[in-house]
Amino acid sequence: MSMIRDLRAVVRPSNRPLPRKEAAAPFEPDTTTSSAVVDCAVYRDGARVESGRTLSPQEAMREVRRDGGFVWIGLHEPTEAEFAGIASAFGLHPLAVEDAVQAHQRPKLERYDDSLFTVFKTVHYVEHDQLTANSEVIDTGEVMCFTGRDFFITVRHGGQGSLRALRHRLQADPELLAKGPSAVLHAIADHVVDGYIAVADSVQDDIDEVETEAFSPGRNGGVSRGVDSARIYQLKREVLEFKRAVAPLQRPMQLLSERPMRLVDPDIQKYFRDVADHVARVHEQVMGFDELLNSILQANLAQASVAQNEDMRKITAWAAIIAVPTMVCGVYGMNFKYMPELHWKYGYPVIMSITVALCLGIHRTLKRNGWL
Repeated sequence: MSMIRDLRAVVRPSNRPLPRKEAAAPFEPDTTTSSAVVDCAVYRDGARVESGRTLSPQEAMREVRRDGGFVWIGLHEPTEAEFAGIASAFGLHPLAVEDAVQAHQRPKLERYDDSLFTVFKTVHYVEHDQLTANSEVIDTGEVMCFTGRDFFITVRHGGQGSLRALRHRLQADPELLAKGPSAVLHAIADHVVDGYIAVADSVQDDIDEVETEAFSPGRNGGVSRGVDSARIYQLKREVLEFKRAVAPLQRPMQLLSERPMRLVDPDIQKYFRDVADHVARVHEQVMGFDELLNSILQANLAQASVAQNEDMRKITAWAAIIAVPTMVCGVYGMNFKYMPELHWKYGYPVIMSITVALCLGIHRTLKRNGWL
């Protein structure tokens, strides 16, 4: 039970400040290190080994192979040339290296001889004052992880999903880090999926706002004219992007939680079940979002049609009322010499009274029938 509490405390940060002595110093690459390397550190017995200088990935690997422990290397959008030396030094498979450099991969888990290659899509909610037809709701990035016996390499793409804070929290728990690279893999998986949960809650608020506006009564209690359909389509596109990040991740998390793997510590493997459950829950939410938006869109289009029909009925009703004086004026506009009412003293007021009475009668009838 204590291990469960420790594990959750690492991957779900608390409000307590980290001890100064355990916080990692920012990595400043020297001239021998690729500019894509964000951090490179050796961990032994759960603690970061301070060498007094910045190690290159090759130097860190030699130290690990000599003295034990594992090396964690973080890279951000490396080029093929920048990643070639690291890939060669750690014996990474060429297909996985190609995917890591090119990015735009779907979430997956691939097993090679001496390593696991895992792809996560990070999701970030873009704050906005009001949802429009051009609003960006979800911003995605990618984190590729190479897990080996004595190394862990992360390749990050996109402006979101920094792992620096997560690295510091893991360094604050030496007992967990002592489990090796698989503990880092679990922490990253849990960190990414927790981001999914937060984004799902924010997207739910946007959908609730659109739903409320779509079904709110119109002016004077009439039929609502709905919302701009382009806003609903935009939200559907963003939800589709979210679904592409969540849905393919279910199978990798199931494999990590159910199938024994020699690169994953048995004590860590059981905690992937919690991550798999969270992924399944978020996937159900996202599928519900898609279905709900389809229903809102159909209802919105139906309300727009009803509103248009109501407008046409009102136009037709007023045309029927106007037809009465038009007909009367048309009759008396004819150039006949002998018309009895032309020379009658009360002809004009009588005809106007009859016209107004007919118009009022038609108006009352149409209004009683709901046409006005």
